[in-house]
Amino acid sequence: MLSKGEKIFIITRRLFENDLRRHFIGEVQEVSGAAIRVRGYTFIFDDTSKEFVRRDNLRTRIFTIIDAGLIIILLPGEVVLEEIKYSINEKNYRIITDEKSFSMNVNEFGVFR
Repeated sequence: MLSKGEKIFIITRRLFENDLRRHFIGEVQEVSGAAIRVRGYTFIFDDTSKEFVRRDNLRTRIFTIIDAGLIIILLPGEVVLEEIKYSINEKNYRIITDEKSFSMNVNEFGVFR
């Protein structure tokens, strides 16, 4: 279902309350059966600042698309990955945005939950 060149947002589901909150935003480099190679950026939730922080290094990761612990969302093709950042909108929801034409709610319960 995924194709080379598509841009995706991956949320790793937490199994326990204290599990690391990790997101990945990247571009599909290869697709092989149930595995994909994605090049992009990891975002980790910082409990101190209560914000997602992007790791500086561009990374290549391999994911299996049949993993029930992953939520994979397609992003618009025109999105520039380096411009994506986390923000809080007027309804107090956490969003990812390029601060141009793209924004997407990534927390249905608001920032403090």
